[in-house]
Amino acid sequence: MSTLALDLPANRSASSGDWIRIIGLSPATCLLVLFFALPMGMMIGMSFYDQSSGALSLQSYSRFLTDGLTLWGFWRTAVMSGLVAISATLLAYPVAYYLARSTGRWRSVVFALSLAPELAGVVLRTYGWLIILEDRGFINDTLIHIGLISSPLPLSKNLFAVVVGLTHVVLPFAILSLTTSIQGIDDNLERAAQMLGAPRHAVVWHVLLPLSLPGLVSSFLLSFTMAASAYATPALLGGAGFKVLATMISEQVLFYIDWSFAAVMAIALLVLMLVISYASVRFETRQRDRYRSVTRGTK
Repeated sequence: MSTLALDLPANRSASSGDWIRIIGLSPATCLLVLFFALPMGMMIGMSFYDQSSGALSLQSYSRFLTDGLTLWGFWRTAVMSGLVAISATLLAYPVAYYLARSTGRWRSVVFALSLAPELAGVVLRTYGWLIILEDRGFINDTLIHIGLISSPLPLSKNLFAVVVGLTHVVLPFAILSLTTSIQGIDDNLERAAQMLGAPRHAVVWHVLLPLSLPGLVSSFLLSFTMAASAYATPALLGGAGFKVLATMISEQVLFYIDWSFAAVMAIALLVLMLVISYASVRFETRQRDRYRSVTRGTK
């Protein structure tokens, strides 16, 4: 009887703790179900709907896999997003390292300048790059005026312009992601490596980069997903001939009223993001395990 009496309060406290956790998670769960799971399920169901016959069909999937223009848009989306993710991560790393290691007054200035692009809208920033990169823009007019070129360079309405514009859009997020990761690395490790005779580039390559790999992966994934789902920048800087999945989905919904085919392209975009995310996480896990095995072997 005494043992039972002692167990009852513990069981009651454990069950009450479980109920508190469930109640705390309920609002977020309801939001995810209403605004993510339910619309996603409706979109998947819509992708099997044939508007001409009103029955379930795989016609939209067959069209997606056999349409050369759509497949080219899928490939262009993957290449564009990859280039943006790589360029944003590379440009963000030095800035993030400075923000993570510096403590002077210039740190606040650099931090403010890093986040300054977010004060303006995406469309406004895109139009700014359009003014700079177009045929009669700032760069071409300057180069023609000083006599370096005789005709405008093709800096706009192509992949280059879209990558530049999207890199500017996602760069602040990449900087924040990498700054958080580098701040978690003990700077004494860098000092110890330098005291043992390692040059600066060796410290960065063998100490800093392996330890900041989670930040690099998160920066890459964040930049990739934001670039893959972007609409305004590819539409404005890429022009009418630059087709990516986001702009093609908009055309199918607004102009062709083909919701089934638009749903298939949206699913393809989601699958692309999931595959890249899985591959990046697997790469991070493999490299982390390899780094741990090497460090254990040297002890």
